[in-house]
Amino acid sequence: MLLKDTSFIDLPVFVKGKVRDVYEVGGDKLLMIVTDRISAFDVVFDDLIPDKGRVLNSISTFWFDFCKDIIGNHVITTDVSEYPMGLSKFRNELEGRSMLVHRVSMIPAECIVRGYLEGSGLKDYKATGNVCGIPLPAGLRQADRLPEPIFTPSTKASEGHDMNVSYDYVKDQIGEALASELKEKTLAIYRKAAAYAETRGILLADTKFEFGVLDGKMVIADEMLSPDSSRFWELADYEPGRAQKSFDKQYLREYLETLDWNKQYPAPSLPADVIAKTAAKYVEAYERLTGRTFAGA
Repeated sequence: MLLKDTSFIDLPVFVKGKVRDVYEVGGDKLLMIVTDRISAFDVVFDDLIPDKGRVLNSISTFWFDFCKDIIGNHVITTDVSEYPMGLSKFRNELEGRSMLVHRVSMIPAECIVRGYLEGSGLKDYKATGNVCGIPLPAGLRQADRLPEPIFTPSTKASEGHDMNVSYDYVKDQIGEALASELKEKTLAIYRKAAAYAETRGILLADTKFEFGVLDGKMVIADEMLSPDSSRFWELADYEPGRAQKSFDKQYLREYLETLDWNKQYPAPSLPADVIAKTAAKYVEAYERLTGRTFAGA
């Protein structure tokens, strides 16, 4: 089944995002639901992408477990039968696309790590020779592998676009000790995940994480290493100096760039073939990364 609206959940809304809806479950727990909505250029589309919510939830669940030796996470359970407040009656709606999580105190920073030169990092480099104030060697091309992964945080905007900032800015905002731990954990997760992904024939170009504090310890929260928060490239097709074959929303963005659309709401309707190809990209990312067959709804 496709899921766009979650108002059938009769609990206080904690936050509703472009894709995820989060509800309060008691004082210290939250129910996070990943819908089949999709956004591009910060605009949410009316069209839904089949299985997208289940894919994203399943990929995050996989990575939370894969990286638990580096950092804990906010997940309590993904088993709907264990949900409180009578939520198990919504098994059909919630199965595979939700998780019960601890409510954590979120750290106000988007923790971005880049292993390759692309996106806003490429634009910054072309203009300044740096990325977020970090100097890089001259002569790098689009999609070149960086000498080492770099930590390039951004602000966490409640509305509109996040803004790239320097590591020193983060230190000033949250303190040197917490900022240092953020950087250390972000880079450690990236290195482990990127090395594993490469064995699956996929390059992890860049990604972003969000962290919080639970019982005095830093944990990773929200989503993790999904196609919505990461650039995944096909290793076999990798060739620096051009855009790469991608497993993220880039296919949809490239289609939208062919339209006469001002990237403002309302979004254009998506053709059936674009919806199907986008859905297939998400499923392929899950199967390639996890080595598991995606069961679907």
